[in-house]
Amino acid sequence: MHTLNRKSLLLLASVTLTGGCDDATEPASSTAVPQELPMYKIPNLPENGEAYYAPDGVHLIAQVKDRDAQDPGAGKVGGALTYTFTDTGEDIRRINDRGMDACSYFYPDGKKLLWTSTRDHLDDMPPGNWSDDSDYPQGAELYTSDLDGGNIQRLTTNAWYDAEATVSPDGNWIVFGRQIDGNADLWRMRADGTEQTQLTFTKDWQEGEAYFLPDSQTVIFRAWKESEKKRLEEQDRQNGTHTQLPMNIFSLKILGSTRDVQPRTFTQDTNWAPFPAPDGRHFLVVRILEGNNWELFLADMAGGEPVRLTYNPGWDGMGAFSPDGKKMVFTRSEPGSRALYSYVMDVSSLNLGPENYTGVPPKAKPPAGWQADPDYDAWQ
Repeated sequence: MHTLNRKSLLLLASVTLTGGCDDATEPASSTAVPQELPMYKIPNLPENGEAYYAPDGVHLIAQVKDRDAQDPGAGKVGGALTYTFTDTGEDIRRINDRGMDACSYFYPDGKKLLWTSTRDHLDDMPPGNWSDDSDYPQGAELYTSDLDGGNIQRLTTNAWYDAEATVSPDGNWIVFGRQIDGNADLWRMRADGTEQTQLTFTKDWQEGEAYFLPDSQTVIFRAWKESEKKRLEEQDRQNGTHTQLPMNIFSLKILGSTRDVQPRTFTQDTNWAPFPAPDGRHFLVVRILEGNNWELFLADMAGGEPVRLTYNPGWDGMGAFSPDGKKMVFTRSEPGSRALYSYVMDVSSLNLGPENYTGVPPKAKPPAGWQADPDYDAWQ
């Protein structure tokens, strides 16, 4: 199957948005696609994406297009700042006023925010490009603030790319991605930024997008191999093809003496942007179908075929559940448009709430004939 190349994959995979503020969106409306559960588009916002729920299950934090954001230059992805708002498009607040922002998250106490920005490196470092892993913003740092953007505290201080950060449900830990000299690994730190500790030490695997499961000790993340990426890029250059980058989802213990990395998807195409359900058993994953069609699926930590949730000829990705498991916010583009907006789907019928949590399945059962990559040992 011909799909997009790796640079295009990373361009779409970064949901940080470009450009300035647009007019408010149209009022929310229900879906007209019979295969999909009921949903609506969040109104009153410019282009926005990669939204995550607050503990109250009503407020969201996301990247929103803003004229005051740093412009990374032609052909590069940037131009967004961190905002919070309700999933009905009300109580809209801008959290940061300069730089260009990426991944953001709520602390589980509902009193603080965690976000990524280049705000302190506007003059001393090039802006970089959120969508190109060979040009990630090396001035990206992690920050905390109050819910209104006050009391900003910087958690990281270096000349690397720090981003893709999330907070554990118990509020004790942050896991994040750090890229040093072009190599990405997972790190953890205390919720106040202390005790920064490297978790993975792989020179080929590129790990990122880690999210905590309900036990506050296990994360799921996506990873690809840099050697495979370069091989396929050269193959596509010679053949004029566009081959999908193999990328899979894994789990990782961030505490204890062993990392215990376990594969949770088992395909030779793209599995991207995982997010765990509150039941500790299921997770969202983005897959690319025929015709470069990005769709959201619900997968099982114990293995098995994932269930498709979205049916849209545009682009769907970056899904996240509300804490009660009844709603899913995700990013969607309309057919024929590259503009991204946040939508909310009613997933209450899927029974993904925390009342169904009985522990994290220790392993996933692979499909018949699957053979483990010998390079998995690099994580142990």
